[in-house]
Amino acid sequence: MSPPAVLLTGAGKRYDIVSCFARLTKTIVADPSPLAPARYAAHVRASVPLIDDPAYVPALEALCEEHGVGAVLPLTDLDIEVLAVAREEGRLPALVPSSEVARSTYDKYAAHLLLQRHALPSPPTVLPDDDLDALAYPVMVKPRQGSGARSIHLAGDPSQARFFVDYVSEPTMVQRAMGGPELSIDCLGDLDGRCLNAIPRTMLESRGGESIKGQVIRDEELIELGRRTMEALRVTGPATIQVFRDPQLGVAITDVNTRFGGAFPAPVFAALPGRTYPELIVQMAAGEEVPAHVGEFRAGMTFTRYYWQLELDERLAPTGRDIVQGGPAAPRSD
Repeated sequence: MSPPAVLLTGAGKRYDIVSCFARLTKTIVADPSPLAPARYAAHVRASVPLIDDPAYVPALEALCEEHGVGAVLPLTDLDIEVLAVAREEGRLPALVPSSEVARSTYDKYAAHLLLQRHALPSPPTVLPDDDLDALAYPVMVKPRQGSGARSIHLAGDPSQARFFVDYVSEPTMVQRAMGGPELSIDCLGDLDGRCLNAIPRTMLESRGGESIKGQVIRDEELIELGRRTMEALRVTGPATIQVFRDPQLGVAITDVNTRFGGAFPAPVFAALPGRTYPELIVQMAAGEEVPAHVGEFRAGMTFTRYYWQLELDERLAPTGRDIVQGGPAAPRSD
């Protein structure tokens, strides 16, 4: 019997993720943009309404019914809470956390409070109306929502912090600037919120807040922190936990993204045979029991990401042509 299909939303540029699932099972991409490159790695590509449209979830339900979908995963932050509500209503088999956790992790100040409630380490963080003179500097002035390192500013004293709070045209928070290396932990939780694995990596280079070079490392403190965080928040599906190891404060969590991270290739390279996260997700979608194997992976794998492109004809169908011989596999055509 063929495994259930997988539906990926907001695929955008994530050709790597879509193509990985497409090698395992029938894969559907739902994205409103006809020029989203990742659509062309899927077996089925569907245009759906925008996320805030009341017709969005019904359109996903129809795709699930038509194609026998066993798992729905978001590839962007924007619809995680929408999918979480739909999962709680029994409408979609979405691999996402609860709507409460989805809402909190989308708002970085709410995420800080959520981590504190679960005794998980988070840098000192306040709102702009708090006493900024009492803070230890430097600090980061950040939007409470958003991704891609957008509109983040380093302030060396209270006057600079107030300037950036006024400069950024959206709600902000003020967080202790963490020193030391920035690291990430790529995790996967099962349908009961049990952590299946936690794979730490370095961030050797980033662009727009997204890791483009890094190395998988064996760090027992980070592995355990990933497991604790996933199980405290009862996260179902993938999550990327971003941390700093500050010389004074130690390890603290600066972000919890309940989706695949930008460095998706890292845990794929590091996983033991048959245990990549897409493989485990397909197994869960089929109703199989997946044993936890936290800490079982190959360290030392390095990844470096690059850009590629697709050629589409006048009907927006992929031509399969490549500008160099031996490039990536040709995209899927209708």
